[in-house]
Amino acid sequence: MPSIGTKKLLTSRKEAVLSRRDVEGLIADGRKIIIVDGKVLKVDAWLKYHPGGDKAIMHMVGRDATDEVNALHSVDARGQMNRFQIGTIQGQWKNFLPPIQGGQFRSNWQGQLPEELDSEPATSSGSSSTSDSPIFDYADLSKDRLRHRQTTNTDMDDGSSISSVSSVDLTIMKGTEEISYMDVYTQREIDLDIDKYPSLDPETQEKIVRRYRTLYDRIRNEGLFQCNYSSYAIELSRYTFLFIMFLVCLHSSYYVPSALFLGAFWHQLAFTVHDAGHMGITHSFQTDTIIGIVIADFLGGLSLGWWKRNHNVHHIVTNSPEHDPDIEHMPFFAISPRFLTSLRSSYYDRIMTYDFMARITIPIQHYLYYPIMTLGRFNLYRLSWEHLILGQGPKQGPAWWHRWLEIAGQLFFWTWFGYGVVYKCIPTAGARVIFVMLSHMVTAILHVQITLSHFAMSTADLGVNESFPQKMLRTTMDVDCPEWLDFFHGGLQFQAIHHLFPRMPRHNLRRTQKLVQEFCKEVGIPYALYGFVDGNREVIGKLEEVGRQAAILARCQKSMVEKGDFGGH
Repeated sequence: MPSIGTKKLLTSRKEAVLSRRDVEGLIADGRKIIIVDGKVLKVDAWLKYHPGGDKAIMHMVGRDATDEVNALHSVDARGQMNRFQIGTIQGQWKNFLPPIQGGQFRSNWQGQLPEELDSEPATSSGSSSTSDSPIFDYADLSKDRLRHRQTTNTDMDDGSSISSVSSVDLTIMKGTEEISYMDVYTQREIDLDIDKYPSLDPETQEKIVRRYRTLYDRIRNEGLFQCNYSSYAIELSRYTFLFIMFLVCLHSSYYVPSALFLGAFWHQLAFTVHDAGHMGITHSFQTDTIIGIVIADFLGGLSLGWWKRNHNVHHIVTNSPEHDPDIEHMPFFAISPRFLTSLRSSYYDRIMTYDFMARITIPIQHYLYYPIMTLGRFNLYRLSWEHLILGQGPKQGPAWWHRWLEIAGQLFFWTWFGYGVVYKCIPTAGARVIFVMLSHMVTAILHVQITLSHFAMSTADLGVNESFPQKMLRTTMDVDCPEWLDFFHGGLQFQAIHHLFPRMPRHNLRRTQKLVQEFCKEVGIPYALYGFVDGNREVIGKLEEVGRQAAILARCQKSMVEKGDFGGH
């Protein structure tokens, strides 16, 4: 046990002020440093324990993660982070571009961290260089929209695309005299967002952050983070009705209505899984996780652990083509022309190749959207088993046992559904195929609801200066619907509000909508609100536009081949 003197020494060292250059040196040496509430946290040791996965943390390295951490974590979890503190900062922090997003860092740390705070040996990331660090120096965007940042690409894998380095600019690489047609299109999207949304200068973004935190405190004081359990009693009665009707119809050999009721049951369950995954029910990590696993794995055959790892990254890098797994659906969908350049996914750690299959599907993706949505649940089975078999979740820490409970849940699901229902209760192979397809096609509504909130919104990267609330509102839309239809959308109609306050119980989102609209009006951020039909039109229009760009690209490439012109493009 540390002596009183040792404790005082550690406390004093934790309060030491670290400069931005100090933090840069630590990151260059392989440390995972984030800033929370003015405290410098070295979270290397926590990566393998983090229930939300390591990727979510990696996207916060070098950044002020205060708002993201507060939005996604409980008070207890935030308190436990103090044990990783190695220092403090003074004044407003200027974000780095995280290494996972292509940031380059200079190594200069000459000191030695206390042994108690640095129990793991430092590993070189190979990212240190003599070039300038990725500092986003603010420039007057009204005078100069293209703020070029010098980067070193020698450390990148030969297969990775240069566009995997996030930036508000389109960096013109050395030796290239022209930027491609796709780069021009991307810059146009950036320009539109810069014109439409508040300035990216530090003062404006800090003002937005202060008002967002004031709104957060007001919502908390009004009790909107507290769960209304009577609402879940109503939800439970709905789930029970749907499941009983599924069983009654199955017993009576009415296989088609039975399949429809089962699909509706799964559709409704997903909303409560979403609540539990965000600790929005009891606000207890373990309790809500158990609720989520029972519903997702045991009753639905899907992995809650996979969903958490995927979804937490989505909440941090929303609508980023290189980093957000929720919009990475090549070769079937591309919601940005940047996907046509074979981007590298930092989540899947692979190139999303614009291959032969993509060249066929992307130009007609607006026609394929709804048919592919009917098959979406089968892909979730694949992702769930991949997560569990490969052990992608934490193997130590408070969530170490979740994987084994989920595997038990998967075995239970495929026993009752695959063997008990499909094989034992349905007599013919043809009827079984129809039953499985219908029950899964019904859940297509859920996949449309999920993609509706993001597919039509901006995918532009406005750089590291953009605040958390502005980015969430710029990349997410809400769906306008009457209150009596809230059960049908399950809270997904308030995705913009949900992205600002992920742990808020969904039954309180409608009450919060007016407060968020007032906030948007105060800070000048447009609040995207569409009707369900209009929102679908926006999504189809976006898919059609990107498909049109894919067709143009194909014609250009064909013309170049015919002319033998391969330069500059």
